[in-house]
Amino acid sequence: MAGHSKFKNIMHRKGAQDKKRSSLFSKLSREITVAAKMGLPDPAMNARLRAAVVTARQGGMPKDNIDRAIKKAEGTESENYEEVRYECFGPGGVSLIIESLTDNRNRTATNVRTAVSRNGGNLGASGSVSHGFERMGLISYPAKVGDADKVFEAALEAGAEDVQSTDDGHEIWTAVDGMHDVAKALEKVLGEAEGIKLAWKPGLMVTVSEDDAAQLLKLIDALEDDDDVQTVWGNYDVPEDVLAKL
Repeated sequence: MAGHSKFKNIMHRKGAQDKKRSSLFSKLSREITVAAKMGLPDPAMNARLRAAVVTARQGGMPKDNIDRAIKKAEGTESENYEEVRYECFGPGGVSLIIESLTDNRNRTATNVRTAVSRNGGNLGASGSVSHGFERMGLISYPAKVGDADKVFEAALEAGAEDVQSTDDGHEIWTAVDGMHDVAKALEKVLGEAEGIKLAWKPGLMVTVSEDDAAQLLKLIDALEDDDDVQTVWGNYDVPEDVLAKL
């Protein structure tokens, strides 16, 4: 279980999806609104908004909710969110990048600092963690679209830079400026992607012990339970035998 996959398999195993669904819709809606405000409120003309809508649709968000989030950006009374990134050292020497969208920096900073300090982590200065990651595009597909060879061939032909396939699915990494061109090419072969987003790809992974893994997952849960936190990226790798015990 690798950090950049957002411990999707753990969510399945623990049945946490229903519990997180309401919070997930709120985060997706916020991202759509921010993306629409930063550019044109038309997914066809706004790459970030297009990615947000695809991710929301794949996350099960109803079309009416998506449309409302886009229209909200056109209103004069919509909240003004800003993007704030935090960098953190977690249990077992793991590095985490915490991305947030907030209308109150003080509230978010306090909540993030509290979650980190109570769960075995330490906040770092800007750049203390991110130098070990690369900003890239991430296109996700479920395992059912094909085996690793099929996806690799499609990704290579589409111009992707890296492919990582597991039993849980396929992660296709691209240059930031080529993400949507690659996504369009892949869609012709593999169908609509499960997710398209900007991501942080770790350079070196850190294998986490059982004790550290349990503490790390508590930290990630605490962060993701905060409405202002959009995504937590990490360079952790939890072995399957350790994962099975959690």
